[in-house]
Amino acid sequence: MTGLLAAAHAGLVRHAGPGHGLRLGLLVVVVVIVVVVVLIQRQRRRDRTTMEVASPTASGAGPALATVGLGEPIPPGRYHFTDLVRAEWTKLRTVRSTTWTLLVTVALGLGISAIATAETRSHWASTPSFQHVGFDPTATSLIGIFVAQFAVGALGVLAMSGEYSSGTIRATFSAAPSRLRVLAAKLLVFGLLAVVFAEVVAFASFFLGQALLTSPATHATLSSPGALRAVVGSGLFVAALGLLALGLATMMRFTAAALSTFVGILLVAPLIVQALPTTLSQDIRRFLPDRIGATILTTTGPHNPFAFSPWVGLGVLALYALGVNVVGAILLTRRDA
Repeated sequence: MTGLLAAAHAGLVRHAGPGHGLRLGLLVVVVVIVVVVVLIQRQRRRDRTTMEVASPTASGAGPALATVGLGEPIPPGRYHFTDLVRAEWTKLRTVRSTTWTLLVTVALGLGISAIATAETRSHWASTPSFQHVGFDPTATSLIGIFVAQFAVGALGVLAMSGEYSSGTIRATFSAAPSRLRVLAAKLLVFGLLAVVFAEVVAFASFFLGQALLTSPATHATLSSPGALRAVVGSGLFVAALGLLALGLATMMRFTAAALSTFVGILLVAPLIVQALPTTLSQDIRRFLPDRIGATILTTTGPHNPFAFSPWVGLGVLALYALGVNVVGAILLTRRDA
């Protein structure tokens, strides 16, 4: 992910050397991949356990469950949207994948932010003074967003695909036949959780990073030009990517397919676009999430003429998430569960 990773690593690579920055970047990518694989495996084991328990042939439950069945769908007047919201919140907070994903995001996000800022501070005195001019302390402390976007994206995928893989989506639609209302409740609950959690991680990373960037290294406060915008914007950026991932899972229904597409958008698409002719590549790159995220995190230097402004870029990303979820909603109402 060239754009966002380059913006976040700018200070670290300047002061710790390109070789060290590259090794740290590769380590981050490897850790993210391992975390995603672990989450998928845990989710699959949980799904298999759920299906075995719910199966009519389960030990001691066969005759009883076989005669009961799901029954007729509950009429729409029997439940309200607030009931669906409470149900989705219960499902989201009680599965282990949610807890593990959030814990991993906090640990890696804050840990990588601490490493980046501490290494920058330790090499500050040995770095040529002319390299201090373009140093961006805010972007350096927000490097943990690189991990948070993958973790929250994985959680967004599992929030929808987990129900399909376990078969509980049938029970959900049997109890609440209005599928669009179910999707709206899921988007509302997950969206609020993603925004709150991403903002907490962003602010915590910023304050931790600036605390480690002690004098004589350049550091920032929330009152510094562009700092508050970068911190708030980075949290909204991660939340929007999470909603995009949920929409992909609604469209594809399978965890592996949705997660692969999500990672491809963030990591593979920039590499493909970069191989195009320069003029065409620069025009397309501004629409990619990695360039949007890099612009949001950056607070120093002139604005990139080949990138949207931070808030415009965030609006473009929100439109992506909206469009994908609209397509997912249409497919949700037309396909069998």
